[in-house]
Amino acid sequence: MLIRFFMHLEKLLIALSIILIFVVACTSKKLTNTADSCILFNEKKNWYKATKKSYDKWNVPIALQLAIINQESSFKQFAKPERKKLFGIIPSSRPSSAFGYAQVINPTWDWYKLKNGKNNASRANFSDVTDFIGWYSDQTTKILEIPKNDFYNQYLAYHEGHGGWKKKSFKSKKWLINVAKNVESTGNKYNNQLKQCESELNKKGFFGIF
Repeated sequence: MLIRFFMHLEKLLIALSIILIFVVACTSKKLTNTADSCILFNEKKNWYKATKKSYDKWNVPIALQLAIINQESSFKQFAKPERKKLFGIIPSSRPSSAFGYAQVINPTWDWYKLKNGKNNASRANFSDVTDFIGWYSDQTTKILEIPKNDFYNQYLAYHEGHGGWKKKSFKSKKWLINVAKNVESTGNKYNNQLKQCESELNKKGFFGIF
C-alpha cells in the first residue's frame, strides 16, 4: 500500500510540474510597448546589447533591425506564417519555412550559418537574428549597392531576395510596396526615438553589465 501511495504521489507531482510550466509560459511578461525603441530597450536591455553588437559589426542601423523584426514577427520569438486552409476551413500546410523573430526561410538561414560559421545559430534567438539582419543587409549593400540607411529598399531586398530585387519583382506587388513604406516609417520613428535615449543606453553602468 505504501509503495502504491508513493507511486501515485510521484505521478501527481509530475502532473503538477507540467501544469506549472504551462502556466508560467502562458503568463510570462509580455512587452508593453514595441512602438517606442527606448521603452522596448528599457524592458529588454539584452536586446539593446544584441542590436548594438550587430551595428558595431555590420554598420547596419539599430532602427532598421528593429523595424524588420517588428514587421516580420511583431517581436514574437516563435512566429510562423499562418497555415493555408482547405475549403476555407481545414488547416493545411504553411506557405513557407519562415520562422522566428525575422521570419527567415530555411535556405537563407542555412546560407547565413554556412558563411558565418554559426552552425548552432537559431532563428528564435534574438542575438542570432540581429546578427543575421546585419549580415544580410551588409550583403544587400555589397551586391545591390543599396545604402544601409535606405530602409525602404533594404526591406524590399530583404523580402524579395537579392535576385528578386534586381528583377524588380516588387513592382507588381502594391501591398509589398505599402509594407516597405511602413517599415521605412517605423525605422525612422525608431531612429528618432533612439536619439533621445541612446547615450543613456550606452553608459557603462547600463550597457556593460549584461
